[in-house]
Amino acid sequence: MNSANPRPPGRRSGGRGRGGRGGRRREATHQRRDDGPDRSGNLTTINALPPVEPPTGFAALGVPARIDDGVAACGFAQPFAIQTEAVPVAMQGRDVCGRAKTGSGKTLAFGLPMLARITDTAEPRRPLGLVLVPTRELAVQVAEVLEPIAQHAGQRVLAVYGGASRHTQIDELDKGVELVVATPLRLIDLMKSGEVDLADAQIVCLDEADRMADDGFTPQVEWVLRHCTGRNQTMLFSATLDGDVGHIIRHYLHDPVEVAIDEVTDTVGTMHHLFLAVHHMDKDKVVGAIGQGIAKIVVFCQTKRLCDRVARNLQELGVQASAIHGDLPQKARERALQRFAEGKLSVLVATDVAARGIDIDDIGAVIHYEPAKDVKDYLHRSGRTARAGRDGWAVTLVEYNQHTQMRILQRGMRLPTNPAIEVFSNNPNLRDLGLFHADVTT
Repeated sequence: MNSANPRPPGRRSGGRGRGGRGGRRREATHQRRDDGPDRSGNLTTINALPPVEPPTGFAALGVPARIDDGVAACGFAQPFAIQTEAVPVAMQGRDVCGRAKTGSGKTLAFGLPMLARITDTAEPRRPLGLVLVPTRELAVQVAEVLEPIAQHAGQRVLAVYGGASRHTQIDELDKGVELVVATPLRLIDLMKSGEVDLADAQIVCLDEADRMADDGFTPQVEWVLRHCTGRNQTMLFSATLDGDVGHIIRHYLHDPVEVAIDEVTDTVGTMHHLFLAVHHMDKDKVVGAIGQGIAKIVVFCQTKRLCDRVARNLQELGVQASAIHGDLPQKARERALQRFAEGKLSVLVATDVAARGIDIDDIGAVIHYEPAKDVKDYLHRSGRTARAGRDGWAVTLVEYNQHTQMRILQRGMRLPTNPAIEVFSNNPNLRDLGLFHADVTT
């Protein structure tokens, strides 16, 4: 899926509709970068789609042929709702304020217009576009989605985040990178040391802005935005648009077009919500039993220590499980995610922060090892399944003293406040969750 793939005749005639220096520079850059090393090995594996024949449905939204060819090579045939609404507006250069549920396709909604509207070649350490994200996993995921499309057009995308080699990231920036996907703290570190200059950044996007605000990154986000002195377009995508996110919108976006395709409490696809009353000593066996009927499961735990314990207990039960959390080295986290994406792990046990960047479409179930703290956390966790139109299960394990929190979540999700279904790990229905009566949202 790179620019070496043959292009159907008649798609374009070498020029990019703008002529002049920019087109010639991009053509030369295209040749140089095709001959360079393939850096995709640094990214976490996600589901690969077979190529489709261009033009795709994105071309009708205004995406130029040089980008649409890469979209087709990556197998994206038709846009999702958020992409249909946001891409034409962003292609006009308007500021965009998007509210969309997790797993709805926000990355292409902002990424394609950014790649399309960046038409010059970046100077060393002076990127032309910036995507700011809350976690290193999300930085890797966004870069992974956009990198092959950018390569096809002779552009470069680089993920910049803590926990990875600082010197390697600087070496890549020295080569000239059009689009940087970064976490706030590592980016600020590089800016303060003079390793990167954002004065040329024309387009900036804040992805999962609500999570950055929740994690206390609003001052850092504002500091970065103030240093993007050449910024002429700002986009923001978030599950909610209030609080600190609203403050950023009012102060840093100019006359933004709001794109909201759903209700704040919606999830994606068909989501089956199941609340199971379990006994403390039986919880891990319940998870293992569910895993016998569903190939890929993400289990969410509140603490790093609990993650390790649950993963260890599942391994002792014969389950292929691994934990990911902030205390693990970045390489170990990426390796676990890759093994999970490839089907070599059946259960991933994660904290909220570590799992926000997981973008694997065929996760069959999310298990809340204990009820989420609030509806927002429930949605972000559950959004790892029922993605891209697929069905999925959100299963909450409820102990005897957690039923009140369960009912709070049910009311917040506008679900029936039914009592949790009491189960033991030898219940045969756990191997086929469809045998339970579950609440459904779409």
